[in-house]
Amino acid sequence: MRQYLIEMAAYVREAVLNTKGTLKNRQVNGYSPGGDAQFDIDEVAEAAVWRFAQERGEPIALYSEDEGLRRIGEPKYVLIVDPIDGTRPAAAGLEMANISIAAARFKQDARIDDVEFALLQEIKSGAFIFADRSKDGLVSEGYRTPVPRLSSTTSLERMFWSMEFNGHPAQMMTKAYGHIIDRSANTGGVFVFNSASYSISRVVTGQLDAYVDIGNRLLKDHPATKADFERVGNGKVLHLFPYDIAASVLIAEKAGVIITDAYGKPLGSTLLMDLSPENQRSCIAASTRELHGRLLDSIHWK
Repeated sequence: MRQYLIEMAAYVREAVLNTKGTLKNRQVNGYSPGGDAQFDIDEVAEAAVWRFAQERGEPIALYSEDEGLRRIGEPKYVLIVDPIDGTRPAAAGLEMANISIAAARFKQDARIDDVEFALLQEIKSGAFIFADRSKDGLVSEGYRTPVPRLSSTTSLERMFWSMEFNGHPAQMMTKAYGHIIDRSANTGGVFVFNSASYSISRVVTGQLDAYVDIGNRLLKDHPATKADFERVGNGKVLHLFPYDIAASVLIAEKAGVIITDAYGKPLGSTLLMDLSPENQRSCIAASTRELHGRLLDSIHWK
């Protein structure tokens, strides 16, 4: 399975890199079943995933952002594929975009805890991280330093971190953690990548100390905010979908990253093939347990 995932990611990456024209890649061509805007470049990547599987001809099930569940033969595994996690950076020719693939035994109620293999490959550089649940550590290629390389940061003031705004009302988000932005923007670093897997992988590489996406907790704590989330989400709730984090959770856990939802609970029960708001998630990932705890304690949940 390791080689299959690596070859699929390489195939998709080549297809994406061979697209012509950055501006063309920014054309919105509708919306995914979950409600996220889909760009030209998404169509290229989605088509490449299915073409690779058909050319290989091996029995496999594929679940992707645009196409949902498809099968070839009698599959043993289902691959949860986000062909481009970080569509907007990819369309702009920036580096904050990954191909994300997670493999779990095929069953309708498969969950993140069922993921056995996980791969994140950077579209820009080709560097990748691979995890096998049955083995310790990570396999990586293309990085200048060993992976994982977690930071030891415990201070909110000194942390380098990223957050999410796509589908998240900006005013609501800044009410929740604007004070943390103020504390860390000068003596640390604050980033918005629009890619959960890229953000989490930067914690694994030590370039970031934390990643925060709290929208789904705010909605669950305050159901009356649903209209606000729908207003900025094309009429739908756009929080962390399973395909956003299916590969990243296993990789982060193997690296020693503290990764939970915004309640501090494990993400393993998340269904892999359910896009409903009830199954969408929040996430706080941090390089140290102390920093993770301070984020949970410092965000204004009310």
